[in-house]
Amino acid sequence: MNSSILIADDEPLARRSLRTHLSQLGWTTQIYEAKDGKSAIAIANEHRPELLFLDVVMPGATGLQVLARLDYEPKVVFTTAHDQYAVTAFELGALDYLLKPFGQERLSRVLQRIESTDWISSVPFASRAQEALDRRPYLSRIFVRDGNRIVPIALAELERAQGADDYVTVHTLNREYLVSVRLSELETQLSAVNFLRVHRSHIINLELIESIEPYDANRVKVVMKSGARIVASRTGSKKLRNLAY
Repeated sequence: MNSSILIADDEPLARRSLRTHLSQLGWTTQIYEAKDGKSAIAIANEHRPELLFLDVVMPGATGLQVLARLDYEPKVVFTTAHDQYAVTAFELGALDYLLKPFGQERLSRVLQRIESTDWISSVPFASRAQEALDRRPYLSRIFVRDGNRIVPIALAELERAQGADDYVTVHTLNREYLVSVRLSELETQLSAVNFLRVHRSHIINLELIESIEPYDANRVKVVMKSGARIVASRTGSKKLRNLAY
């Protein structure tokens, strides 16, 4: 491919690794580098590279802020160490999403997709990025990994989320997925109208409760429509009792 490329990432090792992978895969085009969001904006608007490998979280300006200040329409692949930002990538119409650290095989699949895609943006990136910056933080869906795929889960289908350290197991009525995010981080992005944290390790979808039953003198047990049973903490039990008129 002869298109010029911008690698925007505040980690020197990440930039060097991506440049090496690109070279080994035969992409010997002009490659620019930016170590922060501010320089990414300046380099992109000056040289107008056709492809951006853009980190979502950078000092100076976030990936969203970079896109909002571009004066042209590049192809964009997001790179980040945080799986929860996949929703940002796909809502903005990015070509793909690379979770760091990634290997040459994963990058090769992304490059093959870029070469085979007749990518046309119907809505300017700047407009989409600004809308994403302005919108309230609550998610309408989450994106999870399913083998080599990334698939969306509508929040209406998310029955419960169970946290353990830096990971969350997301349960739907039929399947479960492991996501690299803390339960507390996910909680801030879920609307309190539909979701409630009933235990240190559990968030449930109020729309998918089958019943709430006594467990002991201080706690209740939540029976979900899937048949799952969750014993709420004392604080969570109080919140659940307060739902009743």
